[in-house]
Amino acid sequence: MRWNKIVVGILVLSALVLAACAPGPNTMKDKPSEEGKVAGFWTGLWHGVASPVMFIISLFNKSIGIYEVHNNGGWYTFGFLMGASIIFGGSGGGAGRGSRRKSD
Repeated sequence: MRWNKIVVGILVLSALVLAACAPGPNTMKDKPSEEGKVAGFWTGLWHGVASPVMFIISLFNKSIGIYEVHNNGGWYTFGFLMGASIIFGGSGGGAGRGSRRKSD
């Protein structure tokens, strides 16, 4: 019984910590940038593909960001995640490289 209380306590504490880390709303969503553009799916795809290089550059240059805040919401985010998964191997990359057992 005591272990159940400890496990429940850890789960509740973990949920509170994760909830505290959740980002707030993007107030720049659907608002054009200085150039008058709102980033969509294709821009998100490109930003996802370029994200490793842009991350390294952003460490040394404060004016460079990885994620465009002037975006159209879900489609930009979907494109960004697709582009990042292309670069970082996607979900099935390791499945084809696994060793195959021979059937007896």
